[in-house]
Amino acid sequence: MGARLAPWVHGRRLWVTATTAVVLLAGGGFVTLRLAGPLPAPRVVQLLPPSYVIPGQPPALPWPGKGQAMLEVEGLGTLGSSGEVKPVPIASVAKVMTAYLVLRDHPLSPTEDGPALTVTQEEADAYPAQLASGQSLVPVSAGESLTERQALEALLLPSANNVAQILARWDAGSPAAFVDEMNKTAKQLGMKNTKYTDPSGLDPTTVSTAIDQVALAHAAMKVPALAQIVATPQATIPMAGVVKNVNTQLGQDGIVGVKTGSTDQAGGCLVFAADFTVAGRQLRMIGAVLGPGSAMADAFTASRTLIESVNGLLHPYRVVHAGQPVATVLGPLGRTTTLAAGADLDVLGWPGLRYRIDTAATVPEQIAAAVGVGTLRMTTSDDAGTATTTALQTTAALVPPNWWQRLAHF
Repeated sequence: MGARLAPWVHGRRLWVTATTAVVLLAGGGFVTLRLAGPLPAPRVVQLLPPSYVIPGQPPALPWPGKGQAMLEVEGLGTLGSSGEVKPVPIASVAKVMTAYLVLRDHPLSPTEDGPALTVTQEEADAYPAQLASGQSLVPVSAGESLTERQALEALLLPSANNVAQILARWDAGSPAAFVDEMNKTAKQLGMKNTKYTDPSGLDPTTVSTAIDQVALAHAAMKVPALAQIVATPQATIPMAGVVKNVNTQLGQDGIVGVKTGSTDQAGGCLVFAADFTVAGRQLRMIGAVLGPGSAMADAFTASRTLIESVNGLLHPYRVVHAGQPVATVLGPLGRTTTLAAGADLDVLGWPGLRYRIDTAATVPEQIAAAVGVGTLRMTTSDDAGTATTTALQTTAALVPPNWWQRLAHF
């Protein structure tokens, strides 16, 4: 016969058993909750460096020896600038801002002529004195009617100073109010070294820089009516008849605008745009030369030299090959897969041009191999809106861990 346990021993056994059951139940419930809870989302880690610089020596352009100059390729970046960055007189180049503001306030489609402007008696009376001072003008008479398009053609082709005043009065109520708007808009466009004191640029206190004028031309050439007018060799307007564009370089080396300017104080000035094609892609360069010499011919020569120097400068460069791993996907509990480029990725540019590299991909916790999940994107630092991309796809399946694997890990 075995020994009988004391009552307090039986009680202790029951207490331990009950406590253990509670702990197991509580612990089991905790484990169940952990197993049933959501897994962390897969994380994408880019394998490529954050940027790519086209190899080679950056180009040295034939900048003019005097004045200021600046050149950029839209969508890619700046090719540099020359001269001291300080405000200088810009002559009739100022009329780009005048046209830009008028078309901002009174938009025209490429086929519209727009509303009519009527020449006032005061504006007609001012013509003889303006003519005697040697200004660039078109004849006007009191009560004469010009459509908005005709006025802009007179402003931008023969560079009529008197029409700049007429447009300013028509748009803002007075030339002074219009000049205020010119300066406000310049600030909005980031033109830090620009000050307008008149709508025509005749006043030598209307000053800017080559860098600022390229920024303005970049915005102005996106206005279809403005781009259309500055690319027009000639037009017909009331009283003046046929007027010709004083930008005699139109059509040469892909030049499609923008505006000339010349005074004794400013010398020859030119803001220009030229279209060209590289590797099947159409590009546009925009530049400015301010005061490379005393004559307009000096500005024409300087701009043509810069434009011609870009020919053969841009090339495509392969950065990523099709199938190349570009990112790792880190799933829960050590699960991984790789994202690869779906196609070759080439960028266009010149030695020294920097591109930013970004991986944009969202990967679910379970996905098969060879499934597209995002893109690899390369953008230049100067223009993040223009990008070169290729699709990304998984190289292997990503499968989430099952309950037993999650329990073992727990």
